[in-house]
Amino acid sequence: MERVSVTIRSLLCLCLLAALCDIARADDMPGRDAAWIDQLRRSREALEWTDELVRHDWRLQHRPQALSPGDACRLLDPDDRVVHEGTRGECEAVFADLEQSGRVSPVRGHTVILLHGLGEGRDSMAPLAKHLRTALDATVLTFGYASVKADIDAHGRALDTVVARLPQAETLSFVGHSLGNLVVRRWMALAAARDLARTRRMVMLGPPNQGSDLASMASRIWGLASLTEGASRDLVVDWPRVAPSLAVPACDFGIVAGGRGDDTGYSLLLDGDDDAVVRVAETRLAGARDFLVVPVHHAAMMKDTAVQRATAEFLQTGRFPELPHQEPRRAAASPPAAGAE
Repeated sequence: MERVSVTIRSLLCLCLLAALCDIARADDMPGRDAAWIDQLRRSREALEWTDELVRHDWRLQHRPQALSPGDACRLLDPDDRVVHEGTRGECEAVFADLEQSGRVSPVRGHTVILLHGLGEGRDSMAPLAKHLRTALDATVLTFGYASVKADIDAHGRALDTVVARLPQAETLSFVGHSLGNLVVRRWMALAAARDLARTRRMVMLGPPNQGSDLASMASRIWGLASLTEGASRDLVVDWPRVAPSLAVPACDFGIVAGGRGDDTGYSLLLDGDDDAVVRVAETRLAGARDFLVVPVHHAAMMKDTAVQRATAEFLQTGRFPELPHQEPRRAAASPPAAGAE
């Protein structure tokens, strides 16, 4: 029963993201706990704003759904407080002043960029980011994007803007969770050759590389498919069109799938092994250097210590560690080809 309820919640989340009600502002909720209200605000804003300039934990963002995106920008400090809100030109001028004053330092050396999944925000990647900052000799950045307010192509182009504005980052690696991997793959299809050349490795966590049966189920539920927008629509309705636009990484990449290691998985609604949202078979992509199945639910990957350790080791060595009681892995060179099951 628990496995059914988890999958049903995941299905409803995927289908109804575009229909989420606006969360009330703090001044509409007198007497509520301030920290709780702030968390709700940040969760709402994670669905509305996309990064286009990132320096450590400072970031300049735009609102993709605005009629005039250039007039809907803001600058956030490391505590996610709004330093300035206005036109893109104004925000960039304030950002430049902060850099010149030394308050915002440049990003140099090896840089790892983390991308969250559908309907999530940068906070979902915080546990993994914290671990990687300790385990790696690298700068670890998080890239936030308004997943349900724009499509995968738009998110890939926003990532391209962020990467292009990290000229002193000598090498790059990426870690994506779920939809975040498709955003990176879209970026790789349109990125400049110089940026692809400095890309070292990528770790995919729960990626729907072959599409999503859960999304296919949603597309067959009357009325729900019509509610989807942005990247959720790409998965639910437009996957056959979107899939060919996603590049297979030319760099070394490894895949971590969640699953029970059997033929049933965590969901009774999905065939084969799964993490309650994505089937293990759906995560595979031809060309992967390594592949790992960890007993963890989809949404819990970034908090899982085995996933954290595996991610750090692949970024360092290009291979995943052997986990306790883990059966020998099949060769990663023989997953199905892209678009195949």
